[in-house]
Amino acid sequence: MARTVSIAGSTGSIGTQTLEVIESEADRFEVVALGAGSSVEALAEQARRVRPKVVAIADASRAAELEAAVAPGTEVLAGPSALAEIATVADVCVNGVVGFAGLGVTLAALGAGKRLALANKESLIAGGPVVRAIRRQPGAGELVPVDSEHCAVHQCLRAQHPHAEAGDWVARIVLTASGGPFRGRTREELAGVTVEDALAHPTWSMGPKITVDSSTLMNKGLEVIEAHELFDVPYDRIEVVVHPQSVVHSMVEMTDGATIAQLSLPDMRLPIAYALAYPERVATPFGRIDWTELGRLDFEPPDLDAFPCLRLAYEAGRAGELAPATLNAANEVAVAAFLDGQIPWIAIPEVLDAVLARHDGGVADSVDAVIDADRRARLAATAVIEERHRL
Repeated sequence: MARTVSIAGSTGSIGTQTLEVIESEADRFEVVALGAGSSVEALAEQARRVRPKVVAIADASRAAELEAAVAPGTEVLAGPSALAEIATVADVCVNGVVGFAGLGVTLAALGAGKRLALANKESLIAGGPVVRAIRRQPGAGELVPVDSEHCAVHQCLRAQHPHAEAGDWVARIVLTASGGPFRGRTREELAGVTVEDALAHPTWSMGPKITVDSSTLMNKGLEVIEAHELFDVPYDRIEVVVHPQSVVHSMVEMTDGATIAQLSLPDMRLPIAYALAYPERVATPFGRIDWTELGRLDFEPPDLDAFPCLRLAYEAGRAGELAPATLNAANEVAVAAFLDGQIPWIAIPEVLDAVLARHDGGVADSVDAVIDADRRARLAATAVIEERHRL
């Protein structure tokens, strides 16, 4: 019997690649629900192609438009909770929603006992303590990461332990970073980079927000926090190394000195397929390496002076509680401001630093606390950006 799949954020990069994986393995997976934020045309086209039972649109004002565009008999859900609702209707929920908006999907899928194929790192980072509490409840769903780095760690850990859990035998987790489009540049050389420059990623094809995050190394900083939450490894045992070829997706070093790594060519369809099929494997060889063509693998330490966002992420992660939520919200605002031309690229970490300095150290003891921290951080980041304009 085919494994049923719901895709939240189906019109984005992760969502569209998930559909490619499912179409290549049509006998193994069945899409029963699709959901997007506001992209009615793209969502309707996907629905006509795969014929899900349910489609969801977060923008309630576009519900009638969606209903008119999908096949008769297709259930249409609309409103802020619509994406979370489709998280509970399938065996696997792929959370490809961008940003903090994915938190509801994460909580709904895990709470309903469904497998969560998580590509929305922000929900785990911002709501880490809350998500952690749900994951520990009896009957909670299984979380399999889709980020290439954490999927790699999951595979490396599973090679040692059948439940892919980090234990005393893990000396450290090493997350690899491509270095983005600005690898090797000094802070002074980065002062004038443009939006077009930041979106020109050398190895991955991703959405604009995550591509900018890659250029600042904030994406890697968020992944450090995510690795801590996913695998329960202390921050002192999580390291980042720049690896421009993006072939080694991450590594796990054991206490005896052995290191296990996962290698493949850059292709997000591989970790998506892994999360859908786990503990089995699909037959389609996404990311297969031609070893006669792969000339070299380079590694170097990250430059924390030119890319301070990585340092700020470690600081927020170690502070814990609501600090990661504050960092994540401030970053979303700062990246949006950069993409809109309001601030230069080099000001992104300045905004984050200023917002973290104002953080009051609240406790992440509920979803409401996380949502409120997110709201306050966004207001603080907006204020910092406006102050910068007045100077």
